[in-house]
Amino acid sequence: MSPDRPTIALVTSRPQLETGLDRDLPELARSLGAADADVTTVSWDDPEVDWERFDLVVIRSAWDYSERVAEFVAWAGRVARLTVLANPASVVRWNTDKRYLAELDAAGVPVVPTRYLAPGDPLEIPDDGEFVVKPTAGAGARNAARYEKGEYDAAVRHIERMHGEGLTAMVQPYMPGIDETGERALVHVGGRFLHAVQKGAVLAPGAAYDDEKMPHPDLRPWQPTAAELDVAERALAAVPGSPELLYARVDLVDDADGAPVVMELELVEPNLFLFLHEDSLPAVTEEILTAAG
Repeated sequence: MSPDRPTIALVTSRPQLETGLDRDLPELARSLGAADADVTTVSWDDPEVDWERFDLVVIRSAWDYSERVAEFVAWAGRVARLTVLANPASVVRWNTDKRYLAELDAAGVPVVPTRYLAPGDPLEIPDDGEFVVKPTAGAGARNAARYEKGEYDAAVRHIERMHGEGLTAMVQPYMPGIDETGERALVHVGGRFLHAVQKGAVLAPGAAYDDEKMPHPDLRPWQPTAAELDVAERALAAVPGSPELLYARVDLVDDADGAPVVMELELVEPNLFLFLHEDSLPAVTEEILTAAG
């Protein structure tokens, strides 16, 4: 580690290195390099990486982690013992399991109502409208599906498939407001709101849980309302231990009354959508440099 020129690792995954789907990554690396940081872009599971040589390791697009959660959480713990990891390993461990929504709910944060079905639990399926089934560990709508009232058998097969893989299922009412007002993602960096985007509905009726899905359809910049900013701040304040978060993204949808509720709290590897908000790049660069000391 150099006291004069910070060494920073931007962590991605092998698929991202091969495909370049993370549009923000090269621009962020260039911006940090222009600020005289020594930047390396590397896959989280590369066994040749000497993590201890970095002043700061920033998780960015490790978007394959949800298929190897235990391995990824263990990796985060190892790295955090060697250097500074952003976000912290305790946050990674907590946020990789969407049962955190129950903790947010208990803290008074408005969230999408969620029922959790672990292997061996009775299969309680809603019978009063559309609903969504997805795993508690997942990203990009992987293994998620939307079901109409009466599609009980298909939903049960979906849950049984997850249980057979040792996964806990989440069952949520489908929030119809998303078809009108979309999902809003509020990005925070260094504890401050930075920018927001709006995106369309991901789960189409009749699409199977193992179908390929576009995780961020119809993206556009968004100006959040005061209510949305308030819910996002309350969600972040409820993270256990009040850790310092280099970055955070709060994904919101509207409930039946049109009020914003938390769909997901993304603290591990959220897309920050810098390509839609190029003016935000200097602020992100500055916060990363500050975190690197």
